[in-house]
Amino acid sequence: MKKSELVFTFILVPLDFLALLGAGAAAYFLRTSEWVAQYRPVVFYLNLPFGRYFWLVFGAALFLLIIFALVGLYKIQIRRSLLDDFLKILIGVSAGMIALVFYIFLSREWFDSRFIMLTGWGMSVAFVFFGRLFVHFWRSYLIRKYNFGAHRVMIIGRDGISKRISGCIKQNPNLGYYLAANLIEPDMTEIRSKVNNPGVEEIILADTDWPREKVLELVDFCEENHLSFKFAPNLFQTLTSNTSVETIGGIPIVELKRTALDGWGRIIKKFVDLSGAIFGIVFLSPFFALTALAIKWDSPGPVLVKLKRVSHGKEFNLYKFRSMVNGAEDLKKFLWAYNERDDGPLFKIKKDPRVTSVGRFLRKYRIDEFPQLINVLKGEMSLVGPRPHQPDEIAQYQKHHKKVLAIKAGMSGFAQISGSSDLSFEEEVKLDTYYIEKWSLLMDIKILLKTIVVLVRDRSAC
Repeated sequence: MKKSELVFTFILVPLDFLALLGAGAAAYFLRTSEWVAQYRPVVFYLNLPFGRYFWLVFGAALFLLIIFALVGLYKIQIRRSLLDDFLKILIGVSAGMIALVFYIFLSREWFDSRFIMLTGWGMSVAFVFFGRLFVHFWRSYLIRKYNFGAHRVMIIGRDGISKRISGCIKQNPNLGYYLAANLIEPDMTEIRSKVNNPGVEEIILADTDWPREKVLELVDFCEENHLSFKFAPNLFQTLTSNTSVETIGGIPIVELKRTALDGWGRIIKKFVDLSGAIFGIVFLSPFFALTALAIKWDSPGPVLVKLKRVSHGKEFNLYKFRSMVNGAEDLKKFLWAYNERDDGPLFKIKKDPRVTSVGRFLRKYRIDEFPQLINVLKGEMSLVGPRPHQPDEIAQYQKHHKKVLAIKAGMSGFAQISGSSDLSFEEEVKLDTYYIEKWSLLMDIKILLKTIVVLVRDRSAC
């Protein structure tokens, strides 16, 4: 998902709202105009002045926006079909009008102007569609003129399918693609060089004869570099990630989505993260002050420590209340012989000698991790997600481990509530991968609630 797609989709919401308000106002003034009133006198004007009517239209417009969202008019996508939008607008406005008629019938407090209802219906469809038509042409102009918002794509293939797709992209810039590279029989070295120069955001594999091993290697490469991966069908059948299908030049192209956290899912998760972080910081601030005093009283050193961690493929400073002696990271190299996680790249000692007396209490109740709310507020982490790992650990990851870097790390996660201290590293990766591929808002809520239960009942689970 590109930011331009998000911007153009956001624009549609207030534009549709204004269009609906305009349609309602236009229907009212047309009905009360002399041109119409001379054929049918206005009988509802005293009972329904425009001021009261406007607020009714305001509420109806908000209701219609909800219906528009339900029928998919605000789905974030690379290109929008005007015909598809028109049909959805027609369905959405019609459904809203039917609901409005039922409201009028049941309340018996409004008016019975069929002219306004029918005219408002027609004008709503027209005004909303013309607003979207304007956005469509403006977006198409920016793509054609400046490649603004176009997806820079690499096509891999040597047969007629790849030629047809590349030709269609070149001839139809409105598709939203810019052909950055077209490789015939590349190896991974050539693909890596082309991805970085001239810069590629998506890879379309159009060669149906590629060996399955090379396909899987390419999929791993795309996940590691946060690239969208699409392919012509019949390449392989065993990958289970989320998929979506579009057509380019009449050829079906399947996209393997790295995560369900695309489009509105990402926006919803971001909103929940920000709201939760702000609430948590404000609500817990007195408790943070007491914790800081206890840490300073127990041992010399800072209250907070900054630890190098990786989230969404990027390094950042993770904040924690200091639970170890000052300079604990420098002592880590002397303790590798005592590492109890010998099944992977993680480092953990249950009775770590570096932990202070106050630190043991903080760790027991997971209080040392609360400052990560700051990381969530800064957009570096999420409330829920895979565990943030250290750069030296990630350097030892195998290809399939890097799937956990597809989204932001979380304060809690599916693996943490499943008894992560008793899980092997491979089991932890599988749980995090499942979360990434099957994400939903309901899943996040369940994980957050279960985190509280787990901390109370079994503090070793996290």
